[in-house]
Amino acid sequence: MAPEFSSVNPTPSVPLPKFEPAEPSPDRRPAWRDRIEALRYVPKLVRLVWETSRGLTITMVILRALRAFTPLGQLWVGRLIIDAVVASVTSHVPQWRRIWTLVALEIGIVVAAELIARGQILVESLLGDLFTNSISVRIMRQAARLDLAQFEDPTIQDLLERARRETVGRIGLLTLILAIAQDMVTLISLTAVLVVFSPWLIVLLVATIVPSLLGQTHFAALGYSLLFRWTPQRRMLDYLRYVGASDRTAKEVQAFGLAPWLTDRYRRLAHAFYQENKTLAQRKALVSALLSLLGTLGHYSAYVLILIATVRGEVTIGMLTFLAASFAQSRDLIQRTLISTSEVYEQALYLRDLFAFFDIRPTIQNAPGALAVPEPIRQGFVFDNVGFRYPGGERWAVRHVTFALRPGERIALVGENGAGKTTISKLLARLYDPTEGTIYLDGVDLRAYDVESVRRATGVIFQDFVRYDMRFDENIGIGRIDAVMPYLASVAAANGDPPPVYPPIIAAAEDSLAATLLPRFPLGYGQMLGRRFEDGVDLSGGEWQKVALARAYLRDAQLLILDEPTAALDARAEFDVFVRFSELTRGRMAVLISHRFSTVRMADRILVLQHGHVTEQGTHAELLTRNGLYAELFQMQAAGYQ
Repeated sequence: MAPEFSSVNPTPSVPLPKFEPAEPSPDRRPAWRDRIEALRYVPKLVRLVWETSRGLTITMVILRALRAFTPLGQLWVGRLIIDAVVASVTSHVPQWRRIWTLVALEIGIVVAAELIARGQILVESLLGDLFTNSISVRIMRQAARLDLAQFEDPTIQDLLERARRETVGRIGLLTLILAIAQDMVTLISLTAVLVVFSPWLIVLLVATIVPSLLGQTHFAALGYSLLFRWTPQRRMLDYLRYVGASDRTAKEVQAFGLAPWLTDRYRRLAHAFYQENKTLAQRKALVSALLSLLGTLGHYSAYVLILIATVRGEVTIGMLTFLAASFAQSRDLIQRTLISTSEVYEQALYLRDLFAFFDIRPTIQNAPGALAVPEPIRQGFVFDNVGFRYPGGERWAVRHVTFALRPGERIALVGENGAGKTTISKLLARLYDPTEGTIYLDGVDLRAYDVESVRRATGVIFQDFVRYDMRFDENIGIGRIDAVMPYLASVAAANGDPPPVYPPIIAAAEDSLAATLLPRFPLGYGQMLGRRFEDGVDLSGGEWQKVALARAYLRDAQLLILDEPTAALDARAEFDVFVRFSELTRGRMAVLISHRFSTVRMADRILVLQHGHVTEQGTHAELLTRNGLYAELFQMQAAGYQ
């Protein structure tokens, strides 16, 4: 049983944990320790790809392994062909059978390599699509688990942006690793022959190419650091693009003449990023060119050694061709492997963003043995000295709030903007937990209940409700999607006539008066709303509000919270809605937030908030007689109608 309001000391303040990203400081480039640590996420990526499709993953590995040996086979057969031709010329005895057999064998190797390459491209493309879909779904699911407070944290917003922007296509990292493995197998097979000829050739190769690796790794770190530091600005660029070219903002952009200002702001920010990126790209190009010249010098030094050995008769012409080609390919393979290794590190840094996002845990979680919300609720809600402060903020949104909401009671929250009305509604729905104090439900701390159970028992329509560019029935069905999903699935699967509309959707539309829109909809409940998609019908603010109300009514929740539910309705529509609202909330708990006193008069009790505190409560008549803030606000609004 909940103690009376003032008999319990406030719960000690529990600050919301601040998420610390696993990134290097934005004002410095990643240290070598950061670079090595980033690679530990590669096995996690491999596991994700394996879970996406084991069959395609195995096929991809096999095809890569087969391709690894084709260069050696092709070069060796080419060497045998040249030696056979030279022997035929010098002996004047053509070895046609051997030559044509070797040519046929080389053609077979080339054709097989081409077919394997095409198959590999197909398999990796299919696996890449599946992996991208899988990761996108996982990002959406993880985002759905986060708390509202976490979504309001700019640090997590930046991390989500990098996870969404930079890591969706990270299947390329696995193919890059497999390409390195393939190149290494080819390299080992080619260099084995070079080592037999002269071990110094390998030393020369490595000595001229390792600087390239260091350069690539260095600039990869700088590139990641640049993108990391610019994440907030890149989010701003995306937002400016949206505001400047969206149907949702077009009216104000044109009416206020915002286009030049938005365009100039975007141009200046984009140009600043371009300039910084340009400086980095120029430095990278210069250093890469110098290192490339060093590699070329090493290549031709080795080539000279092979030519001298051939002239001395130490190797045949065919072996000369083989060694020269093997050396050239080995050089390319080493360089490509080192560059790819640096790219693996670079992509692993972005991969770290993805797994860091996946590792975020919601701050509002179920306690062990979490309870289900009672059906029906018998005692109601009790706010006992509740205070809440938004994450990162110093000002209390609400504090020392104490009141009760009993079963079947309808209360209204009234106050000026910023008084804390919407915050209280979010605390009731457990979108936030109190910073101090306790909210009781049937005498038990609300935090002891299962989060999903609390939210299922609550129907909330906020003032800034979402206008979904979806069908009419989908817009309503969102209010109770778990129950409506089978119906929506049957609609999507229907080839001919759609199935009958889910009856609770019809009832909710009628209760909210959203059904009055049907004469405008040629497709009835299947009508697309909004202008984003073909044949969509746009609605006025008041019409959208009726649709949003239908969502709340569909939930059939024990607690109904309506935040400014009639702000966009005309006087007649508002009256009709509240007649229905009064009928539908009879016997249920309801919280109504409104600035219209004609609306709040229907509440059983009115709570007046000022600066985050409950300063008055009572019926409309009682509050008028007290001549306090409520009476002052009521008289100000009434004067506007005189």
